[in-house]
Amino acid sequence: MSTSSGGVSPQPPSLEKRLPLALALMMAVLLIFQYVFKPAPAPKPATAQPETKTAAQVASKPAVSAETPTAPAPVGQTQAASQSFYKIETDLYSVEFSNRGGVVTSWVLKKFKDNSGHPLELINKSANVPLPFSIEVSGAKLPFDPNTVLYHENKLNDGTGVEYVYSDGKTTVRKTFQFSRDSYLSNIRSEVLRGDTPIPNVLMWRGGFGDQKVRNAALSQHTVRYDTAAGKLNTKTTKDAKNGPVSDSGNYLFAGLEDAFFAAVAMPESGSPLEIRTYSDDVKLPNEDKSAQYVGAGISTGAENNISLFVGPKDIDILKKVNPKLSQIVDWGFFGVIAKPLFLWLNWVHDHWTNNYGWAIILVTLIINIALFPLRFSSLRSARKMQKLQPQIQAINAKYKNVSIRDPRKAEQNQEVMELYKREGVNPVGGCLPMLIQLPFFYAFYRVLSIAIELRHAPWLWVPDLSSPETLPIHLLPVILIATQFLTQKLTPAAGVDPNQQRMMMMMPLIFGFMFYYASAGLVLYWLTGNLVGIAQQLIINRFMPSPTPPPAPAKAPVKRTAKK
Repeated sequence: MSTSSGGVSPQPPSLEKRLPLALALMMAVLLIFQYVFKPAPAPKPATAQPETKTAAQVASKPAVSAETPTAPAPVGQTQAASQSFYKIETDLYSVEFSNRGGVVTSWVLKKFKDNSGHPLELINKSANVPLPFSIEVSGAKLPFDPNTVLYHENKLNDGTGVEYVYSDGKTTVRKTFQFSRDSYLSNIRSEVLRGDTPIPNVLMWRGGFGDQKVRNAALSQHTVRYDTAAGKLNTKTTKDAKNGPVSDSGNYLFAGLEDAFFAAVAMPESGSPLEIRTYSDDVKLPNEDKSAQYVGAGISTGAENNISLFVGPKDIDILKKVNPKLSQIVDWGFFGVIAKPLFLWLNWVHDHWTNNYGWAIILVTLIINIALFPLRFSSLRSARKMQKLQPQIQAINAKYKNVSIRDPRKAEQNQEVMELYKREGVNPVGGCLPMLIQLPFFYAFYRVLSIAIELRHAPWLWVPDLSSPETLPIHLLPVILIATQFLTQKLTPAAGVDPNQQRMMMMMPLIFGFMFYYASAGLVLYWLTGNLVGIAQQLIINRFMPSPTPPPAPAKAPVKRTAKK
C-alpha cells in the first residue's frame, strides 16, 4: 500500500510482540472487572450456624450474579444445627423425643411399674436397633438416612404435640405426634416427599415392647393384628421372621405390638388398608448371659401414614372406651367361654367381698369345688365298686398270667374284664371324671392370670404378684402343693391299679411340683386350694363310705416234709 508521499507504509507488529500485549490487556481487564464488579457472597451452610440455635434455619435463596439474572434458585433446606430433646407430659404418659431421626427415646406409662418397681418403660433401650418411629422407605432409596439427620422441631398445641421436618431441598420427611392429656390414644402422621411425589414409608418399633423385667420377656411379646373380615386375632413371633422381616396387609381393625399385659397398636383412618411387618432383633439385656430374639413391628398405611395409636394396658374397660372392638386384643384362648366369665366373676368377688385377688381366687375355687362335689361323690362310688370287684379281676388276671401283650388271647382277657364291669354297672373311667372337669377351669385360670391386667402385681400374703412366680428363694406354694398331692393320692382309692403302677403314681406329686414351681403364684394357689378342698371332701366321704373289707388271703398249703433216711 502506498501513501501520498510515495513512502513505504509501516509493518504491523509481529506475533511475538502482539502476544505479550494481548496478555497484558487481558490481565488489566480482569483486575478492573474484579474491582468494579464484586461477586455476591455464597450462602452459609446450615452447619455453620451458631451452636446456641436449636431449630433449623430455612436457607435463603442464593444471590444471583449480574451476569446470570435468569438462573433458577434452589429449593430451601430445612434442618437443625444440633441435637435436642423434647419431653411431652400427660396424665398418663411421659414421652421423650430426639430431633436426631425424629424418634422416641423413652415412653413411660405413669400409672404402672415394671417388675423391678421402677416406672414402666415400654422401649427396650438395650436394643442396638433403630428407635421407635424410625422410618423405613419402601421401593426407593433416599439421598440421606432419615433416622440420623437432625430434624427441625415445631412444638404444637400447648405442649401436647410436636412436628419434625427435614429437607435437603429435594426430599422432605415430616413426622407429627399429637397426644391427649387423659387418653392412651394419640395421632401419628408421617410422609416422605420427593418433590411433590409421596414415597411409601413404614414407621417402626424395634427391639421388643413392654415390661422387659419379667421372666422370659422376649417369649411374651408378639406382633398382633385383627382381621375384620375373618373376625380373628392373629399373632406372629420372632420365629416367623427368623429369615428376615415378613409383611401382612389387609383391612385390619388394628395391628401392632403386645406383651402379656400391654399393647401398642395402630388403627388406620377411614378403614384404609394396613400393613404390618414383623422383625426379629437379636438383643442382649444388661443382666443376661445370652442374647435373645425380640420382636419388632413396622406399620404403614401407604404413601402417607395417618394412624390412631393406642399405647397402654390391655384393660377391657379402657379398650372399650377407645374402640369397642379394640377389646378383641385380650385373647381368652380356647376355653374363652369359661375364662372370660371366670375373670368377670373374680373381679366381682374382689370388688364386693374380698378386696384382694388372692382371697378371691380361694373363694371362687372353693365354690367351684363345692359345685363339683356330686361328680367327686359319683367318682368315689365307682371306685368303691371297683374295689369290690378286685377278687374277680385278680382271678381273670391269674387266668391269663403267662399271656404276653402281643398274644391274641390278651384281647380275650380285656373282653372278660369289660363284661364284668358291664354286668356290675361299673364305669372304669368314672374316677377320672372330676379331673377332666377341672382341666378347663385350670386352663381358664391360667389364661386369666396370664392376660388380665387387674391381676398384674396383685399381692396376697407373702406373694407380691399373683401373675408371676414367687420371689422367695424357695417357692412355698409349690412345696405345699406337693405335700397335698401326696396326701390326696394316699386318701383316694386306687382300685384295680397294679402295685408297680401305684409306686409310679407316687412320683406324680413331684412331677406336679416341678410343673408348678415356676408357674404364676395365682395358678398354684388355685390348684392348691382345690387340693385342700378335695382332701376335706375325701375325708368326709371315707368316713361315711368306708372301703370294703378286703377278702381273706388264701391259706397256704402245708409243706410236706420227707423223712430222713
